[in-house]
Amino acid sequence: MAGLTFLIVFLVLMALVAIVPQVLRRFHIPAVVAIMLVGIAIGPNALDLVRHLNHFLGRGYPTEQIYVVLDAMGLLGLVFLMALAGMEVNLRIMLVEKRAVAWLSLLTFAIPAAAGYAVYGFFEPADTIGKWVYASLFASHSVGIVFPLIRELKATRTRFGVTVLASTVITDMGSLILLAMCIQLKRHAIPGRVAGSISVFDHVDPGFLGAWFFVLFLGAIAAFILLSFWLLPKAARYVLARLHPHDDARLTFFIVGLLAVVSIGELIGVSVIVSAFVGGMAIVGVPAFHEQSCVLHRNIEGIGYGFVIPFLFLTIGMKTDLRVLLAAWENTAIVGVTVLGLVVSKTASGWLAMRLAGFGDKKGLCAGLMTVPQLSATLAAAAVALQLQMIG
Repeated sequence: MAGLTFLIVFLVLMALVAIVPQVLRRFHIPAVVAIMLVGIAIGPNALDLVRHLNHFLGRGYPTEQIYVVLDAMGLLGLVFLMALAGMEVNLRIMLVEKRAVAWLSLLTFAIPAAAGYAVYGFFEPADTIGKWVYASLFASHSVGIVFPLIRELKATRTRFGVTVLASTVITDMGSLILLAMCIQLKRHAIPGRVAGSISVFDHVDPGFLGAWFFVLFLGAIAAFILLSFWLLPKAARYVLARLHPHDDARLTFFIVGLLAVVSIGELIGVSVIVSAFVGGMAIVGVPAFHEQSCVLHRNIEGIGYGFVIPFLFLTIGMKTDLRVLLAAWENTAIVGVTVLGLVVSKTASGWLAMRLAGFGDKKGLCAGLMTVPQLSATLAAAAVALQLQMIG
């Protein structure tokens, strides 16, 4: 019976996710890092625990289908993580700290992007699209790492936390839009489409519209964000007001609305990261989220942090192949320069921005270091870029 196979696999994985972070916490290792280390250790590129466990059970169920389910859980975890990150952003505090947010967003985008452009240009001076892709990869941050760390430090509503989180998302949106523009240029030059893409812009020839293509593309993204902030709260107020604060259907309707926003975003080429974050920001202002001691918000956090979000970090770890690092010594130069350029440009830009915004050296350095980690968005972007032969 296939259901029993899944049950046992999930039992083992959930046990590891629950126990290992508690053990590693004694060594001051964050839960996010601990779960990714678990994924690396048990993934198909290391112990391959899922396959061995499946064979041990002897039911003949395809291991690949188990990994498909785990990937789907990881994607759902990404949606929940970004929605919860959006729900933590206090727009009032963000407006108060607009100077700090503006400096951090601008400098941590522009300086790393320039560094990425220069690094790729040094090795491939004739590849213009590749240089812009590298610029977008350097500029992107990892909300998936930053937000859990800020939350673990209980700094989500402090000046520092709001500034770092808001600027991280703004910078991520900018880098993803830049990457999307590069993809649209390259995508129509090669046969086929990017796997998993449902964007209507896949079917629009940039050459037909000329420069207006990017105007239309950016306009569609802006319209999507504005409509989400206007329509989603109205729909949520209407539905949630008709349900009791403790009615479980409230949580169900929240998930339906969030997934609808994400799906519509995908249709126009907006990344899941951006659309889920926008959905969280848009819906959290609805009064129903603050009734009965924020019971709905707590339920969402319980499902997110207690169940689906760990699968995001677990699957990221599972997809990490450390053998690639060992096999890439022939590319030592580009790997070394890339890592050095990334760390230096991000740390320096974060420190400079926070100093200009009035923060001290320690917080400036912390903010800079928080922008260094690259996670799901960068990995996904790099995978798409490689698939489209935008970088070599």
